[in-house]
Amino acid sequence: MTDIIHNNIGDRMKKQSIWMNEYKNKINKLNKDIECDVLIIGGGITGLTTAYHLMNKNLKVVIVEKNQIGCGTTAKSTAKITYLQDLIYTKLKDKALPYLKYQLEAINTITKTIEKENIDCDLEKVESRVINKNKDKLIKEKNILESFGINVKLINNYIKVDNTYVFHPIKYLLKLKEILLKNNIEIYEKTNVIKIHDLIYTDKYKIKAKKIVLACHYPFFLFPLLTPIHCYLERSYICSIKNKTNQNFSLISNNPVISMRYYKDNLIYLIGSHNINNKYNETKNFDKLIKQASKFGKIEYIWSNHDIITNDNLPIIGKINNRLLIGTGYNTWGMTNGTLAGKILSEIILNDKYYELFDPKRNLIFNINNLANILSTSKAYIENKIILNKKWNKNVIFTKINDDSVGIYIDNNKKKHIVYNKCPHLGCNLLFNDVELTWDCPCHGSRFDIDGNCIMGPSCHNIKYKKQ
Repeated sequence: MTDIIHNNIGDRMKKQSIWMNEYKNKINKLNKDIECDVLIIGGGITGLTTAYHLMNKNLKVVIVEKNQIGCGTTAKSTAKITYLQDLIYTKLKDKALPYLKYQLEAINTITKTIEKENIDCDLEKVESRVINKNKDKLIKEKNILESFGINVKLINNYIKVDNTYVFHPIKYLLKLKEILLKNNIEIYEKTNVIKIHDLIYTDKYKIKAKKIVLACHYPFFLFPLLTPIHCYLERSYICSIKNKTNQNFSLISNNPVISMRYYKDNLIYLIGSHNINNKYNETKNFDKLIKQASKFGKIEYIWSNHDIITNDNLPIIGKINNRLLIGTGYNTWGMTNGTLAGKILSEIILNDKYYELFDPKRNLIFNINNLANILSTSKAYIENKIILNKKWNKNVIFTKINDDSVGIYIDNNKKKHIVYNKCPHLGCNLLFNDVELTWDCPCHGSRFDIDGNCIMGPSCHNIKYKKQ
């Protein structure tokens, strides 16, 4: 199966999220220096939800997005709206009840917003399931939830609840964008923030802001040592399969990791979650997905996603200082936690409320797993300095031009795409993802398109090679 992605079957698959299939969006770039009360960096579910709750509050609110609204992590999600999140409540112990209450609040926020604004985003109420081979673990999770007043059923090797949802995340965000623009929220896309100081610097212009919200997935400005000290990045592989059964449930299994949900005549199927510091062969990783998913039907879309996993299984939401706020670390549950972050961040801005459970400055647990994360990041850095050319990359060469380390991809038309082979973030050597045709950093997750344009942080800079 090592080359399945490159054969005719693989070539017929669209290498993008199904949510992007009919994406139409008018782009408005920043074209001047501006001032505002609140600058939101990031146009995903966190950024737009924050702005939505700041509407009509006598504040000038601006959103800037490096790419296009919703096209980052939100667009690559499986888009479940659920509080049944594997065995999270067993892990959280005494923090389980407050976390559950926040998840229920987030679900209510999304559904009420959809109802109030009449948003057509294919919202569907579904049953959520958690599968585990260890029945004792399922019973423990069930008992915890029942003690909180949740109706949970145990059936064979899974538990289930009924009051959860799925939806189309891009339809939801594009409607929110439309609502925000009508309410005088300024939105600028293809606007890359490269530095935060007294002023916020983009590629060409400056922004003066009283408050700054980092809603950009990876907080790459003023939150040092987030990874690998406080959390790590996890990569997952997802596909959309033509499957007309359209069953009314979603599920998560953790041995191995499998996530499923249905969307109209499609099954959204996720497997293969792993720390980005290892399993570099993306062809092999996608081949595994295709091999498993093909039994359900014809695969039409394939893509991957990154999630930030925190040490204590809780998101990071709140104030870094009196000017900077942050929402990140959603532990694969971005639809509820991103919505929750937007609501909390707006409350902090409006009323200076404090949310201890998610405080970015809380003492995040340090244990043997964190040491393993540090070692794996160091391994990725060193290993990819030593071994540049990977045996599975068919049309890629890592070499030097005029003493510059570069990567060269030769496409099917024999055109050369040349980039600098160092991530601008911290200098890690890059890997080439020959499925999605991206240059990927194995240390901290930056991604660049085939020509070196940065499409995912923490890097803020492009790597396109400039001839001397």
